[in-house]
Amino acid sequence: MTISVGDKLPEATFKTMTDDGAKALTTAEVFDGKKVVLFGVPGAFTPTCNNNHLPGYLENRDAILSRGVDQIAVVAVNDQFVMGAWARFTGAEGKILFLADGSGTFAKAAGLDLDLSANGLGLRSKRFSMIVDDGTVTALNIEDSTGQAVDSGAARLIEQL
Repeated sequence: MTISVGDKLPEATFKTMTDDGAKALTTAEVFDGKKVVLFGVPGAFTPTCNNNHLPGYLENRDAILSRGVDQIAVVAVNDQFVMGAWARFTGAEGKILFLADGSGTFAKAAGLDLDLSANGLGLRSKRFSMIVDDGTVTALNIEDSTGQAVDSGAARLIEQL
């Protein structure tokens, strides 16, 4: 079942890269007591994710944070090394929190998993965005069209803040 507005986020452990190497972060550590904008992408470095989805959040970072948001985070079913490289490559390191959901545990538990095996990509995450307030989803946008980041893009999310 897909997560809905009003639901608590499922318990999961992400990995993120730090100056000291990979660090595990639980759902509670990322979201409890905070207002977080979370967006999910099928994969780091993939065309729409890299050229459209992530740049919108990076370009609108100040506008998002000025609306009472504590953190912007992106999650993908990639390992922490790929996510760390993507953060550096895009200039978003230290500006957006890059969460690796390497085995898709979070994506599956939230009902946001997507099987892209036919394209050689395996299990991934649907493209989405959400506002999470103290661990509870208060807005959710799941992208219907492949290759686009309109419903889940930064402009749509800013309207909801």
